Amino acid sequence: MANEYRGSPKQQLEKLFKASIRVTVPDLPDVEPLIAACNPRFGDYQCNNAMSLWTTIKGKGTEFKGPQPVGQALKNNLPTSEMVESLSIAGPGFVNVVLSKQWIAKSIHKMLTDGVETWAPKLSVKRAIVDFSSPNIAKEMHVGHLRSTIIGDTLARMLEFSNVEVLRRNHVGDWGTQFGMLIEFLFEKFPDWENANDQAIGDLEVFYKASKQRFDSDSAFKERAQQAVVSLQGGDEKYRKAWKQICEISRKGFEKVYKRLGVHLEEKGESFYNPFIPMVLGLLNEKGLVEESEGARVIFIEGKKIPLIVVKRDGGFNYASTDLTALWYRLNEEKAEWIIYVTDVGQQEHFDMVFTAAKRAGWLPTEDSKYPKTNHVGFGLVLGEDGKRFRTRSTEVVKLVDLLDEAKIRCRDALIERGRGTDWTKEELEQTAEAVGYGAVKYADLKNNRLTNYTFNFDQMLNDKGNTAVYLLYAHARICSIIRKSGKDMEELKKVGKIELIEDAERVLGLHLLQFAEIVEEACIKLLPNVLCEYLYGLSEDFTGFYSTCQVVGSAEETSRLLLCEATAVVMRKCFHLLGITPVYKI
Repeated sequence: MANEYRGSPKQQLEKLFKASIRVTVPDLPDVEPLIAACNPRFGDYQCNNAMSLWTTIKGKGTEFKGPQPVGQALKNNLPTSEMVESLSIAGPGFVNVVLSKQWIAKSIHKMLTDGVETWAPKLSVKRAIVDFSSPNIAKEMHVGHLRSTIIGDTLARMLEFSNVEVLRRNHVGDWGTQFGMLIEFLFEKFPDWENANDQAIGDLEVFYKASKQRFDSDSAFKERAQQAVVSLQGGDEKYRKAWKQICEISRKGFEKVYKRLGVHLEEKGESFYNPFIPMVLGLLNEKGLVEESEGARVIFIEGKKIPLIVVKRDGGFNYASTDLTALWYRLNEEKAEWIIYVTDVGQQEHFDMVFTAAKRAGWLPTEDSKYPKTNHVGFGLVLGEDGKRFRTRSTEVVKLVDLLDEAKIRCRDALIERGRGTDWTKEELEQTAEAVGYGAVKYADLKNNRLTNYTFNFDQMLNDKGNTAVYLLYAHARICSIIRKSGKDMEELKKVGKIELIEDAERVLGLHLLQFAEIVEEACIKLLPNVLCEYLYGLSEDFTGFYSTCQVVGSAEETSRLLLCEATAVVMRKCFHLLGITPVYKI
């Protein structure tokens, strides 16, 4: 009975209908139930197997005369369950299911006593790698890195909640020809470079641009820089030390941004995989995949005009050689079953070619549904008001640090306007401005389908009405305020109280709460954070509908309704956590 109230209604209905299908069509043993939420006019869920079953069995001596009798049989053969209140047939055999109010109420109460983790979906994968953020050394993180960083973090959080072991990988650009130019410029500008601190070197972005300008305009410097690459890649200790120093300064800058965003990553940059490249290319060569073409070593991919270059004409390695090596390492050394790459949509073709090469090598199964598997999670551009790539007035890319500062300042100003400057301590004001400001920036991105471009607009994202983080965070704070004003001990109420869904608005809210697990599962499987955002906004709207029609404090149903408020707050907080947003408890 303990499991009767766990997991999603969809999963539990799948078990019931699987049993019904086995009895209805015993000669078809491996039919998966097709269960979906349906139009509320007909029920809560629908089983849609009748039509496809009829297509399979008609003309084969079956007793059924059409899809509707098949649907009727599925309904009649469904095992009795406390979760089902009623069943009906619609159209060509759709079986509509209305869930029991009592069962919904008990399921929510069980979550309150056992914890929201009991609603975590169960995925078929044990270990995944999410490769995200991946900035380049010596360049500041800009608005373009925002999408990869927060989409990747949310996917990692959802998988972790689903009890998947997630290796969060930061594949930083810390290797390549640009380091010759940077190291040579470091030697030139700072003869005592070993003792030069971060402050002396200053803004690495400025340092990078100055070295690039020198590289482009001075042929003698260019020659020294090219020689420096050879020295670095050859393992020269002096050059390695200088390289590490530049990387370390960059890392400190990245870490400040990650700390603000509440994002945790483990760095395994391009340099980490470099020693493995010759061995991995050797394996691909043994399988006959690598061919000579115009002086380069390439892998031809069916359907692509341009091959995947793995060794350049000058004998150097490139992105493809590094990415193939990283993939081999992740499959063979880190034993990942699912590897997810979060980069802009412009890299889709590159990763398609890398994955195809890996399938040809036998590293990955040819069927995309089988594990181990890989996915490229692409995302569109962040646009300015002019519809072009988001930049500053001086046409520079917008630094992520500046963007987060601006969001926090605007939120702080809005809170002071509401009189919180005098009501709250300075620390409360700062923490709330940070939670709401950073949350607003994240949510404005995550609520969009990641494949689309979106327009960055502070006024819209900081609006306290509509589908924004500000509205949702304030909605959560209002629920907390209702509970506080009741003066009741919620832990005690969980033990002695009972949820009863009497009014329609209570049932609507209860059902929405119960669908949390299947929504997280859908967002994980489809790799779409906006699915969770839509759920969260819908939950807030359903709570508003409930609160506007059902008195909570002082009503005869106070205990039940306070428990419903608490359940809504618990699920909202878990949604915020999965989206990397810090909840606020008062406004």
